[in-house]
Amino acid sequence: MLPTLDLPSLLDGLLPVVRAAGAAIMEIYATDFAVRGKDDASPVTEADERAEALILPELARLTPDIPVVSEEEASAGRIPAVAERFWLVDPLDGTKEFISRNGEFTVNIALVEHGAPVLGVVYAPALDRLFAGAAGLGAFAEDKAVRRDIACRTPPEEGLTVVASRSHGDADALAAFLAGRKVASQTNAGSSLKLCLVAAGEADVYPRLGRTMEWDIAAGDAVLRAAGGRVNTLDGRALQYGKADFANPHFAAWGVAPAA
Repeated sequence: MLPTLDLPSLLDGLLPVVRAAGAAIMEIYATDFAVRGKDDASPVTEADERAEALILPELARLTPDIPVVSEEEASAGRIPAVAERFWLVDPLDGTKEFISRNGEFTVNIALVEHGAPVLGVVYAPALDRLFAGAAGLGAFAEDKAVRRDIACRTPPEEGLTVVASRSHGDADALAAFLAGRKVASQTNAGSSLKLCLVAAGEADVYPRLGRTMEWDIAAGDAVLRAAGGRVNTLDGRALQYGKADFANPHFAAWGVAPAA
């Protein structure tokens, strides 16, 4: 039995953390930063590392007994043992968006319990858009510090708005997934913003038919679930967290639209 956490206070405590990480990222964004390749050939910058170095001590202060799995630490082989409760952190999700300077990158922090994300914060510092939510509390967005509650929408009669990855994707696989569904429009976005757009009722479904890691999507998944949506594997099961390799299968993030 896990000890009970004060999720409202924890969520409030995370907001200044993600904003501080976002400010650190934007300092690097304003420079002629260098890009390096990791062992898996994915890019990394000083912004990824500086944001992570800021976030990890703050999580240790807020919840000293909860282990943290963070992307850059994991890339370096430093992965703590996790059990029923742990943090998942992507200090800079959408590094390719950061490098291309389109603004669609985020700071992601999520709390996982019993394999499900129960609290999440996603902050896009270049856009000054923040999304947050927790189980039993609902979800909200802050656009330029103005807060509003958000929830998934019922798709309009003209059909689904589909949001797809800007930097990754298989057009043929996406067309096969959407075959037979009534689609009104398709838009593209970077990072975990796609999950948040579904949570905010700005889109209805985000199919991800390629590789992702748990830290890429856990925070957005938590926001989406808090807003009334769900993330399912393609066979209809709820996506689970805490897998041995932290890699995700293909999935679809839905608002209130039927998944079949």
